[in-house]
Amino acid sequence: MTHIGFQPPAVGEEEVAAVAETIRSGWLTTGPKAAELERRLGEYLEAEHVVALSSGTAALHLALVALGIGPGDEVITTPITWPATANVIVHAGATPVFADVRDGDLNIDPEQVAALVTGRTKAIMPVHLAGQPCELEPLWALGLPVVEDAAHATESRYRGRKLGGLSDATCFSLYATKNLAAGEGGLIATNRAELAAAVRELRLTRRGDGALYDLAVPGYKANLSDVLAAIALVQLDKLERHGELRRRQFARYDEAVAGLAGIRPLERDPRDTHARHLYVVRIDPEEGGATRDDYQRALAEEGISTSIHFLPVHTLTWYRERFPEQPPLPVAERAGRDVLSLPLSPAHPDEAIEAVVAALRRVHARFAG
Repeated sequence: MTHIGFQPPAVGEEEVAAVAETIRSGWLTTGPKAAELERRLGEYLEAEHVVALSSGTAALHLALVALGIGPGDEVITTPITWPATANVIVHAGATPVFADVRDGDLNIDPEQVAALVTGRTKAIMPVHLAGQPCELEPLWALGLPVVEDAAHATESRYRGRKLGGLSDATCFSLYATKNLAAGEGGLIATNRAELAAAVRELRLTRRGDGALYDLAVPGYKANLSDVLAAIALVQLDKLERHGELRRRQFARYDEAVAGLAGIRPLERDPRDTHARHLYVVRIDPEEGGATRDDYQRALAEEGISTSIHFLPVHTLTWYRERFPEQPPLPVAERAGRDVLSLPLSPAHPDEAIEAVVAALRRVHARFAG
């Protein structure tokens, strides 16, 4: 039985050569490659300032710190996300407040956000789930800082405009599974010069060179190494070609699930450009004949690796115990029981995607009859 990985990295000899060249240059920490990455991504993301950081989590965290958010403050976010989105709110000393999501795309519901705003609300942190931009205009209209978690959305466009310079800060990830993958890393894009300057101060622990240095703020040592920046630069050159492979895989999955009762993909807004980071389906246990967990186990037995994006953050043990008073979140909780992500990567040949489709059809036939 052939095993199909969920999201193997699409890297090759070009990345190996770039790393070797960087090591030979003598730059292992932040240097010219990181600066080049910031410049090129600023152009790509149509943002005036880009600051490279050690992770997407660090980007979210430092954006909040740079905005002055701390103890006593509240930040509204979505429960359908990786826990890091909520964790950084806690790291900043603030309190996460979870707003329910829309049923179609599982992005944060602006109406729910508006209902949760209080005098303590100091920012909104939406997530562009799977690569589909969330509705931003209603969030901007609330007059609060918006920090976008765009870890899934490097190539996304919202109403024709690239994510990056639209909100106060937009945070991206360079993690191993992301569309632009360096293994680790992240960045903040913004058009606010003072916010970018604050993040640059916060990402290091000192100011100056050599033995003469000063300390303006107690930084977080969150800078990106040139070795990782070198990988990201090669990946940036491949982004368009990789995007075409993802489009082809999405189209094949769309065709396949269209005929499977009880299995439907998340909605995609034709006004926007979807980054196609994840192909997420929802499994109706009545029409599909079994639960999401049943499908995941059955696909694993067929050699197909899948994942869940996401289990609602507010239901995880630490958040459930620390913040028990949450508003009703029925859409998110239902989604946490029925979402399943299928294998997707430019590293997958067409034959691998066909194997996933065949296995899904076999499993569906067994459960749904």
